[in-house]
Amino acid sequence: MEESKTPKWYLVHTYSGSEKKVKNNLEDHVKAYGFEDKILEVILPVDYYSVVEKGKRKIKPLKVFPGYIVVKMILTDDTWLVVKNISGVLGFVGSGGKPTPLTENEIKTIRTRIGEEEAEEKLNFDIGDKVKILAGPFKEMEGTVEEINRGKGKAKVILQMFGREMPVEIKTDFIQRI
Repeated sequence: MEESKTPKWYLVHTYSGSEKKVKNNLEDHVKAYGFEDKILEVILPVDYYSVVEKGKRKIKPLKVFPGYIVVKMILTDDTWLVVKNISGVLGFVGSGGKPTPLTENEIKTIRTRIGEEEAEEKLNFDIGDKVKILAGPFKEMEGTVEEINRGKGKAKVILQMFGREMPVEIKTDFIQRI
């Protein structure tokens, strides 16, 4: 295997469902065997999305490439062996058994995924949307979002009550777009 002095990103194929375990084991091996200067970073690309379960908004991870992790490393026979011998690793992605590095554009795309903090801020509704109230005294009522205060985590929703429009302030956790 030809050695490169420049670290590059490689896609490593793992058993589906064991990506996090492989990532953690690889990071442990890198520290234990002193490869910090050759295997620089290991990432498990995930997107985060917001769901409402039992009236509460939760942030859940979604693997972008199930069955794969991404490793930034200087490819040598030794680093190849360290990665290849981790339990759960099937091999590197490449042709003819030779690992193929990812391009800078591919890495930028992977790194611009939605983070957990962004997912928390990202609401599933906007001003003017029809929404349903999930909890509280107005549970199951439907209305229209008039304004959103992200700082307080609340939104003003116009509900139809007693034959007229009533503005109410509701926590954004308890609102879902219809």
